[in-house]
Amino acid sequence: QVQLVESGGGLVQAGGSLRLSCAASGRTASIYTMGWFRQAPGKEREFVTAISRSGGSTSYADSVKGRFTISRDNAKNTGYLQMNSLKPEDTAVYYCAAARQLGISTNNAAYDYWGQGTQVTVSS
Repeated sequence: QVQLVESGGGLVQAGGSLRLSCAASGRTASIYTMGWFRQAPGKEREFVTAISRSGGSTSYADSVKGRFTISRDNAKNTGYLQMNSLKPEDTAVYYCAAARQLGISTNNAAYDYWGQGTQVTVSS
């Protein structure tokens, strides 16, 4: 089993930045992909970004390209999501996820482990 704990959420003004962290524990060697999803009130959970074990492959939703950057530090078993130029429409609960399968997926069904989520609120 793998446990994921997010941190770093909060309230920020539009145009500001936040950095989310996702600390993994347990059988972390089984994790290939780490990803971030988000869910706004009344909406379905949506893919934000993901990164392969080596960091050599990444994928981003069009809505965050050029503003968000995903990274991971395997020595610390931690993933990061740097969010810049935040917009009110980025307001959501952000979830860290991890997958055992090879290859990056944008489908939440492909992820085996999930964190509890952290709230990000962007004020206009």
